[in-house]
Amino acid sequence: MRVPSCNPWAGSCMSETKLIIGNVNYSSWSMRGWLAAKRTGMSFELVRIPLDTPEFEERIGDYSPTRRVPVLHHEGLIVWDTLAMCEYLAERFPDAGLWPNNQRLRTLARSVCAEMHSGFPALRNALPLNARARGRHVELDQETVGDIQRISAIWHDCREAAGSQAQHGPWLFGEFTAADCFYVPVALRFVTYAIGLVGFASKYVATVAADALVLEWCEMAAAETESIPREEVGQ
Repeated sequence: MRVPSCNPWAGSCMSETKLIIGNVNYSSWSMRGWLAAKRTGMSFELVRIPLDTPEFEERIGDYSPTRRVPVLHHEGLIVWDTLAMCEYLAERFPDAGLWPNNQRLRTLARSVCAEMHSGFPALRNALPLNARARGRHVELDQETVGDIQRISAIWHDCREAAGSQAQHGPWLFGEFTAADCFYVPVALRFVTYAIGLVGFASKYVATVAADALVLEWCEMAAAETESIPREEVGQ
């Protein structure tokens, strides 16, 4: 196993800004990192390494100490794991608003991000991200339905907690935050598999489907030629 050829904590890394991702079509975690980076307005080189390929095994060790994506190289530092990436970018680009200004809302946003980060295994397995697919149908088991209900409740609770802040935009806390980075790929899954939702959850999915950055991501996904059979579910 190779490791990155620099020690980011000793200040020996190159300063070029790069975001290393997997397949646009399938990698929900890559999408989260990309959304966070794009929302800061910073310039970066996007390095795409297709998952489940010899190329990935050959190249990923040059960029990521965990051999996973996404990973951000910025000003001599390597930041891996999407949650750490959002925290780092929020510190470096405070004007991007990746966390709500209000402490109560910020705490809620961090909590729902952490829940997405470690939870919802049934939904992940039953409804894998497939950004270029539409009209897929999957029979949902009880565990997946439970995950969908919990996610819908999270979205409602965030919007309700935002109160007057919600008037500033259509996202979970009004303006776009890291919480949206974490839940946009879920909403995109609901588009792919035509999951019926009600109330704010339905409006949120419509907001995601129409967002310019999401459409840009889907266009990049449509341009990819790789296919991962285990991720191609539904009829």
